[in-house]
Amino acid sequence: MPIRITQKIKRFSVAEPTRPAQPDSAPAPGTVANATKDPATDVVQMHEKLERPEVLIGSTYKIKSPLVEHAMYVTINDIVLNEGTEHELRRPFEVFINSKNMDHFQWIVALTRIMSAVFRKGGDVTFLVDEMKAVFDPRGGYFKAGGVYMPSIVAEIGSVVEEHLKSIGMIASPGMDEAQRALVEQKRAAYEKKQPVPDAAAPDGFPPGASLCLKCNTQAMVMMDGCQTCLSCGYSKCG
Repeated sequence: MPIRITQKIKRFSVAEPTRPAQPDSAPAPGTVANATKDPATDVVQMHEKLERPEVLIGSTYKIKSPLVEHAMYVTINDIVLNEGTEHELRRPFEVFINSKNMDHFQWIVALTRIMSAVFRKGGDVTFLVDEMKAVFDPRGGYFKAGGVYMPSIVAEIGSVVEEHLKSIGMIASPGMDEAQRALVEQKRAAYEKKQPVPDAAAPDGFPPGASLCLKCNTQAMVMMDGCQTCLSCGYSKCG
């Protein structure tokens, strides 16, 4: 409704909406009560702007391939996030590969820089394992110690990364349960009774005539009861 002003206006102020009165125990404006503070907001996640600490913990793995003269040493350094709390995590931060062989220097430097950048980006970095293990050498692969087939040097580097990610808990390592392990030991014992004892040159004690297992890439597939069976992981083509 219109209001008629009969006196001279000397001063004015802008009206504000009324606010409910705060109790005496309420925190002052601009502060956060301890009871309502969300501890999850203080959890540090891996991201590319995270500064490198002065000291990192890590592990070094040796790769000896018959395709090259000198061994390679893969070092993966980890950063510990939220140390001392229930949200403590260990995540890969950088990777280095050292070798006396300079033939592969360019692609090794490129590979380690790209891998380190992916590690620092954060998120799920386990896809690197599958991508690297799928790389094949046109000259052919090789068997490393234990009779495991490696299609290339890059694939073995990927296998090393997989082993490291398992050790820090980023990749689950299910392995075999007690029943599967007992079955494998039973089949292996039954095969060794029928066949001569494998010589010392056989990889990991598996029979020298064993073929490559398609599941675990180990040269441990033998014919048992009319079916190809792996003496390493228990895989059988007959189910």
